[in-house]
Amino acid sequence: MSDLNATAAALLGLLHDGPKTGGQLVAEAGDRFGAFFSVTRSQVYRELPALADQGLLRLGKQGPRSSQQYVLTAAGKKAFKNWLLSEPGPDHLRSPLILRLVHAGSLTAKQRESLITTARSAYGQEQESAKSAAKTAEDPYAKAVAEFGLAHAKAVLKLLDAIPTA
Repeated sequence: MSDLNATAAALLGLLHDGPKTGGQLVAEAGDRFGAFFSVTRSQVYRELPALADQGLLRLGKQGPRSSQQYVLTAAGKKAFKNWLLSEPGPDHLRSPLILRLVHAGSLTAKQRESLITTARSAYGQEQESAKSAAKTAEDPYAKAVAEFGLAHAKAVLKLLDAIPTA
């Protein structure tokens, strides 16, 4: 196992493409990882100074509205590569929706129906987004991940169809 946590590694990976501010990292993480790995704004802003203190990043140019760019260092590239090569450990799914569905029997039929309708709409949109991303991906790795996102959205929609509302 690597000393880097997955969020720190995700940020180092995004910085391989060049310097970015915290806000840019949050947006890009949502775009690139949204289907399988969530990164919150607070996680990003907590990790960046820690990574800089470890010498894995350095401060770059000061941007508009006091935004700060971060630049990946040689040590950061090495740490990221070591993380990529390390044993990933167990993979955990953390889904607030599925947690709610496990307890859906505690809801009224109307409440269950509302939960399922809202989730179906969100995952329908996610499915369309993933289809588009899979079609337009130029990189084979990005395409494979987009196809995973599509399969995940389809699986959740199938799960929603199996939940009784009455």
